[in-house]
Amino acid sequence: MATATQEASLVGPIAGIPAAAWDGLCPDGNPFLRHAFLAALEDSGSAVAEAGWQPLHLTMGEPEAPTAACPLYVKGHSYGEYVFDHGWADAYERAGGQYYPKLLVGVPFTPVPGPRLLAASEAQRQQLAATIRGATDKLGLSSAHVNFASEAEVALLEEEGFLRRRGIQFHWHNRGYRDFQDFLDAMRSTKRKAIRKERAAVAAAGVEIRTLTGEALTEADLAAFYPFYVSTVDKRWGSAYLTADFFRRLARNFAERIVLVTVRQEGTLVGAALNLRSGDTLYGRLWGCRKEVEFLHFEACYYRAIDFAIQHGLARVEAGAQGMHKLQRGYEPVFTHSAHYIRDPGLREPVHRYLKQESRAQAAELVELRGLLPFHREHQD
Repeated sequence: MATATQEASLVGPIAGIPAAAWDGLCPDGNPFLRHAFLAALEDSGSAVAEAGWQPLHLTMGEPEAPTAACPLYVKGHSYGEYVFDHGWADAYERAGGQYYPKLLVGVPFTPVPGPRLLAASEAQRQQLAATIRGATDKLGLSSAHVNFASEAEVALLEEEGFLRRRGIQFHWHNRGYRDFQDFLDAMRSTKRKAIRKERAAVAAAGVEIRTLTGEALTEADLAAFYPFYVSTVDKRWGSAYLTADFFRRLARNFAERIVLVTVRQEGTLVGAALNLRSGDTLYGRLWGCRKEVEFLHFEACYYRAIDFAIQHGLARVEAGAQGMHKLQRGYEPVFTHSAHYIRDPGLREPVHRYLKQESRAQAAELVELRGLLPFHREHQD
């Protein structure tokens, strides 16, 4: 498949692309786009064709030294994406169309915003956007979806006929806080007291909470976390996406990026919260626990993350998808962005109308949510 100026290749698994070449296109810091992270997903059997995630990564230029690339998958379903298009698929298939398979540009099971069109220049990034559309047409697939992209990338994709879609997440922003108390002091008194009460209840529950990083972490720690992850997934969704081998590979290759908050009772591990970090951001990813302690989830996943971010001078904490309960704990609503190319005008037009309505509703929702933030007015942007 060729574009106007460069050859494009659909490579298959990430192992077919040199790690140094791929990582050379990645912006510094974001751990989820690194070759080793994507390889861990694939080599562990988590993101593979048998699970509905067939790797088909796209590169442009010389195969050994690409000038542009993106993490691309052929999807046989819409699970593990966190940008929901099940309604579109149902409507299209009721009308006699075939929605699956489709193309997805993104990081499997990871609702973390970040760059998706990896390129050495803006011109090559634009060419990459056009190539994704061309690949969809050539393969005869219903659609292509670029999830949790940057707003600038979505603008480029719109020029290629993609439809813009927004979502809302809750991120904590470090406004130069000296410590957790300084953060609490920015809140209205009722909200400040509520958080203190929650933290005191956990402290009195007889659990020991520690934050492990770097050399303090071992493969055994991540292996021990896996049952907690499975337990949480089974309660909510009924099917664990990630395998035990993925966590072992994560510990082996990303120990310096992992921040693991452990919960022990009488020396026994009963729960943990898994985070990854970049130079300026802590990403809350997974939580699991076998001990019912009121407010423990908030303490381990949100308050300890804020503590860590303040102590290490990080700019923000991204706590993952959904969760209105994050709002009252100082996590602020922000827009996320995705782009969707739909080949059939019979589906494209109603989806376009829906997205316009959704966008208007979200604009109003964001204003309403910001009005519910627990901070004193002078501490809000």
